[in-house]
Amino acid sequence: MYDWLTEHKIPLGSWVKSFVDFLNDHAQNVFDFISLVIGTGIDGLTALLLAVPPLVLIAIFVAAAYLLHRSIGLAVFALLAMLLVANLGYWQATIETLSLVICSTFICVLIGVPLGIAAAHRPWLYTALRPILDLMQTIPTFVYLIPTLVLFGLGTVPGLISTVIFALPAPIRLTHLGISSVPAQLCEAGKAFGATKRQLLFKVELPHALPTIMAGVTQCIMLSLSMVVIAALVGADGLGKPVVRALNTVNIAMGFEAGAAIVVLAIVLDRVCKAPNRAERGS
Repeated sequence: MYDWLTEHKIPLGSWVKSFVDFLNDHAQNVFDFISLVIGTGIDGLTALLLAVPPLVLIAIFVAAAYLLHRSIGLAVFALLAMLLVANLGYWQATIETLSLVICSTFICVLIGVPLGIAAAHRPWLYTALRPILDLMQTIPTFVYLIPTLVLFGLGTVPGLISTVIFALPAPIRLTHLGISSVPAQLCEAGKAFGATKRQLLFKVELPHALPTIMAGVTQCIMLSLSMVVIAALVGADGLGKPVVRALNTVNIAMGFEAGAAIVVLAIVLDRVCKAPNRAERGS
C-alpha cells in the first residue's frame, strides 16, 4: 500500500510550476509594471528620507514620539537609539529598511483593513479566508520567495511582495476581531438614531475597534522587520544585507552590529506606533 501511494504521487509541485510559468509567459508585462511602480515608490521614499540630514531626521522622529505619547522617556530612548544606529555606520541601511517597512505596512493596511471589515460583516467570507491566512503564515518564507523572484526579478520588489504575503494576515485577523467585538448594544443604539451603514461603520464600529486595528498595524510592522534578512537574499537593500554578508564571511562583529540596529529599529517603531494607553492620554 505504501509503495502504491508513493508511486502515484500527486504532481502538486509541477502544477504550481506550470502555473508560475504560465504567468511568466503571458502576464510578464503586468508584473513588470507592478515591479516598476513599487520599485519607484520605494526608491523615491528612500531618496526623500536620505535627502534629509540625519540629525534633522532624528529630531523629527524624537518630536513625533513625544507628540504621540507625551513621554519624555520614550523620546530620550528614541534619540539614543537613533544616535546609536548612526554611530554604528548603518544609517543608510536603516533608512532603506524603514522605507521597505513603511511601504509593506501601507500595502498591508490598504488591503487588510477593508478585508477584515468585510469579513467581520460576512462570516462566510472569513470562513473562506481563514485557511488562506493560515497558509500565508505557516508556509516557509522561501517557498513563496521563489515564485516572486521568478515573476518580479532580483531586487527590492520580490522582497516587498514576500513581506506583504507574510505580514498581511495580521491586519486582516485583528481588524476582523476588532469589528466583531463591537457590542451589539452600540450598533443598536446607532441604528435607533437613524445611522446608515456607512455612519455606523465610521462613527461606531471603527472608533471602538481602533485599538485592536492599531495592534494589527504594529504587529504588521514587526512581521515586516522580521523579513528584512529574508528579503536581502533576493537583492533587497537595507539592514539584511550586512547580516547576510556577515553570515557568508563569518564576521561576528558585523553580524552583531547589524542585528543590533534591526532590534533598535524594531523597538523604536513598536513603542512609537503603539496606541497610547489611557494614562498617557490623560497626562
